[in-house]
Amino acid sequence: MKNKTRNLVVAFLATVSLGISLGVQAADAVQSLRGRDVSGQELDPGKYTVEKDHAPAAREYVQQPPLIPHKIDGYSITTNFNKCMDCHSWTRYRETGATKVSLTHFKDRDGKELSNISPRRYFCNQCHVPQTDAQPLVENTFKKAEGLR
Repeated sequence: MKNKTRNLVVAFLATVSLGISLGVQAADAVQSLRGRDVSGQELDPGKYTVEKDHAPAAREYVQQPPLIPHKIDGYSITTNFNKCMDCHSWTRYRETGATKVSLTHFKDRDGKELSNISPRRYFCNQCHVPQTDAQPLVENTFKKAEGLR
């Protein structure tokens, strides 16, 4: 039993020391996926503003999730509550004038229909984002999909 405990302690210390050395190494320089140094380019909330309420934006490519056309500051999405559903649920969208949640959000990964929103689609900000006037961190040469012109 003594050897098991000693081995566990040694393994734990090795893991902690490896994590610390990796953390120090990662703090030296931050690179984008394209290899560009982006150290110190964090988004500063004072440098951009979220667009105020507006009509839904046109989509730029097939299967693009709709963009959020309003501020979402203070919206709470937890495992027990989703503020977005106050307006976008199938029971409330008519009275609020909001877009209803797509049927695709009620299917599991096997395509089986569910009676409630799929856990994979519950956290709206995984795909849907509000728009800002922030400048891009890297050059962007994106062109709208041919089929949507």
